[in-house]
Amino acid sequence: MDAHSDADAGRVPAFDILAPARQTRPLVLASPHSGNQYPADFLAAARLDARALRKSEDCFVDEIFAFAPALGAPLIRALFPRAYLDANREAYELDADMFVDPLPGYVNTRSPRVAAGLGTIARVVANGEDIYKRRLRFAEAQARINACYTPYHTALRRLVDDTRAAFGHALLIDCHSMPSPASAPGGDRGRNRPDIVLGDCYGNACASAIIDAADGFLSGLGYRVNRNNPYAGGYTTRHYGRPRQGVHALQIEIARELYMDEAALTRLPFLDVLARHMGELVNTLGALPGDGLEPR
Repeated sequence: MDAHSDADAGRVPAFDILAPARQTRPLVLASPHSGNQYPADFLAAARLDARALRKSEDCFVDEIFAFAPALGAPLIRALFPRAYLDANREAYELDADMFVDPLPGYVNTRSPRVAAGLGTIARVVANGEDIYKRRLRFAEAQARINACYTPYHTALRRLVDDTRAAFGHALLIDCHSMPSPASAPGGDRGRNRPDIVLGDCYGNACASAIIDAADGFLSGLGYRVNRNNPYAGGYTTRHYGRPRQGVHALQIEIARELYMDEAALTRLPFLDVLARHMGELVNTLGALPGDGLEPR
């Protein structure tokens, strides 16, 4: 396990890497939203308690995919929480109304993510509640980006580049979970709610053989699988997925109700079964022949 320290000596590491003794698969797994190390100054600035802030977490996703080293692939996982900084965004997707000072011209203030309150520094948690008691200074956002975002993506880029160099191609699997409608007030799961959503940015982020294989395998196990609806892939999938350059990216979203009690934030027994199935899926994708991963 590799751990990398934050810029401030008193903070927890920004991420760690669960790495095999020797990488034997052309795979990199990433869990950007499962971090649960909440800095004290962030909790002090928040109007929500720690439990409410955790509604934005992809709880236990890093555990579901922790088998990666045993299959010969690394897993990088953010340790900082999504409510503090979202690594699945551009570095500077920020809401100008959250800050007391003007933002630099290079900041993207108009993205759909910012409009929804879910930029790099989120304004709200997943259920729409405002996070902060006060407006922030841009220097606070910059400090978080320097301490968390930049080290995380520097390490992820290195893993992807090293994998492509070693195997001739690389597949980055970006691992997420999705809240159930039933977990929101007045929500209802609905019979057609998918269990798993596979996102390849509508065919732009990976070879069709990859998403076809993932869909076929998971559907064969009885999971209800959607492609690109409602999640087509975030920044990580869009940014790293370059099939013509030998780098493929696939986003996996798993319904939380399958493996956890969303109100209590506790594991359900099916988590172990799900982890085994995800291991079998990753093993299947890792065995795809490189010469069959031609761009569309």
